[in-house]
Amino acid sequence: MKLHELHDNPGATKKRMRVGRGPGSGKGKMGGRGIKGQKSRSGVAIKGYEGGQMPLYQRLPKRGFNKPNRKQYAVINLGLIQKFVDAGKLGSEITENELIDCGVVRRKLDGIRVLAKGEITSAVKLTVTGASKSAIEAVEKAGGTLTVATAAE
Repeated sequence: MKLHELHDNPGATKKRMRVGRGPGSGKGKMGGRGIKGQKSRSGVAIKGYEGGQMPLYQRLPKRGFNKPNRKQYAVINLGLIQKFVDAGKLGSEITENELIDCGVVRRKLDGIRVLAKGEITSAVKLTVTGASKSAIEAVEKAGGTLTVATAAE
């Protein structure tokens, strides 16, 4: 197959209706907008308006609380760390900066938090901002250590 032989399925694309192009087009004169009024003009957005009735989005109760200064961690699973160790991209001593450099996580955010999804078999020395209890247990079971540093390095 060559590039010039490629084509879309029949009926997959449809030509755009050109509005306001004479009475013979079927969408001429007013272009399907009717006569006068707010909706016939351009630059009108009245989708959330319910004719003066209190709109639905205002009738529903507000729920919860969004903490403005909450910490947001980059999350990483033990299985992924093991994959990178097997590939030779990570050594036995792993810090947050090494995790970023080898591409396990893209950016640190407020720190890196390790979760216990997947298995870890190699004995590694991990130093991160946060970790779940089960992740700490899994690393220690494999013969390694997982240190939770309070201050981000």
